[in-house]
Amino acid sequence: MAEHPNAQLVRKGYDAFTRGDMDTLRGLMAADATHHVPGTGILSGDFKGHDAILDMYRRLGEETDGTFRVELRQVLVDGRGHAVTLHHFTADRRGRHVDEDGGIVFRIVGDKITDLDECVADLDVVNDFWS
Repeated sequence: MAEHPNAQLVRKGYDAFTRGDMDTLRGLMAADATHHVPGTGILSGDFKGHDAILDMYRRLGEETDGTFRVELRQVLVDGRGHAVTLHHFTADRRGRHVDEDGGIVFRIVGDKITDLDECVADLDVVNDFWS
């Protein structure tokens, strides 16, 4: 049985992110997509549009001196335009290390990602890392 197209789209996005392929990521998202990042850290907030989202991803790499890594563990779909991922991420920043689980709730319209709502297993740990 073939994987659902929304799961394929999300996997393609994780692969592009891992490789630093911002052109592919831009093509997967609607021009007015929004990525919501939880917490109180320097990269928390709502990032609206291609440029803002990709700039946040660039800053993610800069702030962690390129150590940020994410491993996609699972993609769940509902067949109604939503996909939910479970992933594990690690990074080093200013003498701190983060090693956490997280996920993203994706909203997909047609073949474009329109919204990304990020979640983490331990918000306090993540806030401390990004403070």
